[in-house]
Amino acid sequence: MFNRQPYLESTALSLRPLMADDLEGLFTAASDPLTWADHPAHDRYQKAVFQNYFEVLLNVGGTLVIIDKSTDKIIGCSAYYTAPDRPDTISIGFTFLHHSYWGGKTNFAAKSLMLGHAFAHFPEVWFHIGPQNIRSQTATTRLGAEWIEDATLNLGGTPAPWKTYKLTQAAWEKRSHFTS
Repeated sequence: MFNRQPYLESTALSLRPLMADDLEGLFTAASDPLTWADHPAHDRYQKAVFQNYFEVLLNVGGTLVIIDKSTDKIIGCSAYYTAPDRPDTISIGFTFLHHSYWGGKTNFAAKSLMLGHAFAHFPEVWFHIGPQNIRSQTATTRLGAEWIEDATLNLGGTPAPWKTYKLTQAAWEKRSHFTS
């Protein structure tokens, strides 16, 4: 049985289940406009907008907050979820990091933890990314994922267009060994 809210840890990061009382800590990570500048939801740094997103994150049921162990601060989040078009698989998404952690290393470390956990139960992991979110599309392909199709899915309460990527365990192992 796959645990969608595990506790995962590396030397630099801790990932743990999102809790209702994480609103302020996660909003602190989200409150800089630069974090959302290239994102389709570019106004998510505003408290009222973020609160709606936070409710979505709580309802996903598999959201993990990402904590920088050197500061013990929440720096973002990511989630495991089951996409409606692939009910027997696992997906990773709803990810954001404070812009000061951009550049690949932190995202790669967080996704490494999550992928290691997922691949113990599934042969592949799926990602759904907004068509305008080039930063996330690039980061996902750097993990070794391949674009499969464009789809309209209801992932957060409203049907929307998504770019769908698949990462197989074999492609991940090849990529993760290459970057180690």
